[in-house]
Amino acid sequence: MTSEYTTPLVERFATKEMAELWSPQKKFSTWRRCWIALAEAEQELGLPISDEQIAELKAHADDIDFETAARFEKETRHDVMAHVHTYGLAAPKAKPIIHLGATSCYVGDNTDLIVLREGLEIILSKAVNVLAKLKDFALQWKDLPTLGYTHYQPAQVVTVGKRSCLWAQDVLFDVEDLEDALARLRCRGVKGTTGTQASFLALFEGDSEKVQQLDQKVAERLGFDASYPVTGQTYPRKVDTHILRVLAGIGESIHKFGTDMRLLQNLKEIEEPFESTQVGSSAMAYKRNPMRCERACALARFLMVSPLHSGFTTATQWFERTLDDSAIRRLSLPEAFLACDGALNLYLNVMENPKVYPKMIERHLREELPFMATENIIMAGVKKGGDRQELHEVIRTHSQAAGARVKEEGLDNDLLERLAGDPAIGMTKEEINSVLDLREFVGRAPDQVIEFMDAYVDPALARNADRLGASSDVRV
Repeated sequence: MTSEYTTPLVERFATKEMAELWSPQKKFSTWRRCWIALAEAEQELGLPISDEQIAELKAHADDIDFETAARFEKETRHDVMAHVHTYGLAAPKAKPIIHLGATSCYVGDNTDLIVLREGLEIILSKAVNVLAKLKDFALQWKDLPTLGYTHYQPAQVVTVGKRSCLWAQDVLFDVEDLEDALARLRCRGVKGTTGTQASFLALFEGDSEKVQQLDQKVAERLGFDASYPVTGQTYPRKVDTHILRVLAGIGESIHKFGTDMRLLQNLKEIEEPFESTQVGSSAMAYKRNPMRCERACALARFLMVSPLHSGFTTATQWFERTLDDSAIRRLSLPEAFLACDGALNLYLNVMENPKVYPKMIERHLREELPFMATENIIMAGVKKGGDRQELHEVIRTHSQAAGARVKEEGLDNDLLERLAGDPAIGMTKEEINSVLDLREFVGRAPDQVIEFMDAYVDPALARNADRLGASSDVRV
C-alpha cells in the first residue's frame, strides 16, 4: 500500500493488459513511434533526414527517462516539448528533426487513436469470449422450462436457454458495434496547427501532392488505412463520443445480465461462481452474495454515463480547438476503457462456471403452473364444446380465489382442484392434468435457441475465431 490515492480501476478491477495499455510507458513510447513514422515519411519524400538519424530514433523508442521529462515539463509547462527535449538528449544526432513540421496534437492525438484502437481490440476480444460462453450455456439449457416474468411477475413459461439468448443478443449487438467502431477509426495524420497543413506545405516548398502523400504514408505507418479528411488542431472529438457510446452500450448489456443474475440468485435458481473459501458476509456466515454481478453492475453504471463527458467536450470545442478538452480526456477515456474491461472480465468469469439448480427452477414453475395452464384449459374446454368467454370468466373467478388462498393464507395453489370440481369447466382432474405437460408451454423456445445461434451468433464468432479461448482474471 502507498500513501497516495490510486484508482481502484487499476488496483482491483481492470486486467493487466488494459492497465498497461493506458500506462505512461505505452503513451510516450507511442509518441516516439509517431515521431519515427513522421521522420521516415519525410525522408522518403525528399527532406534531408539521414538513415543514421532515423536509426538513432528507433534505438531509443522505449528507453524513456521519466525523471528528465518531468523536470522539463516543470520548466516548460508543456508535456510535448518536455518529451521532445528528453528524446533529443537520448538521440542527439536526430534532435534537429524530431517533431519537424508537427504540432503537439500530431503525437498526442495520433497516439490517443492508436491506444483507442488497441483498447477496442481488447474489449472486442472479451466480448466475443463472453458471447461464446453464453452460446454454450444457452444450448446446454435450451430445453429446461423455467418461469418467465414480465413486470417481475410470473408470466408464460420460457426455457433457461431461451432467456440467456436475451443476454447473448445484447452482447452480439455490442460485438457488431465494436467491429463497426474499429472499421470507422482513422488516425489524425499530419494536419498542422489548425488543420490546414501549412507547415508541411512550407517544408515541401509548396508541393501539395507531397503533403498529401506524407499524410497517407504516416497513416499507413501508424497502422491505419487513412486519416480523417478534415480536422482542426485535433481529430474530431465526436470520435471519442462515438467510441464511449459503444462502451456505454456494453455497460447496458452487462447491467441487464448482472441484474437478472442477482434476481435469479435470490430465487436460488442460478448462482454465480462461489469459491470454497469465499466469505459472503462478515456477520452472516451463511450468505452467498452475488458479489461479481453486483460489482459488474456498479462498473456498468459508471460506464453508462461516460459519453456525457465526451459529449460536453465535443460541444465546447471552440472553432479549431480549446485546451479544456485535455484534462477531461485524460480521465474519461482511460477510465471508461478500464471500467468496461473490468466489467466484461467479471461477466466472463460468471459465465465460465454458473451454477444452475433445475429442482428449484421446477419447484417455482410448479407453484405457478396452475395459472400458466389456464389458457390451455380454455382451449381444451372449447374443443369439448364449451364457450370460450364463459370458460374465461369461470377460470378468472377461480384464479383470483386460488391466488388469495396462496397469498393471504400461505396455502398451496388449489386452482386445478377448483376447476376440476366445477361443472362449468366440464373436465375431469385427469383431463386437466393431461394438458400440463411442461413441453407444451415453452412454444418454440428450444428451436429459437438453435436458430439464433446458427444464424447470428456463429457467424460473429467465426469472424472473430482468433480471439476465442481467453479466460477471466478476477483478482479480488
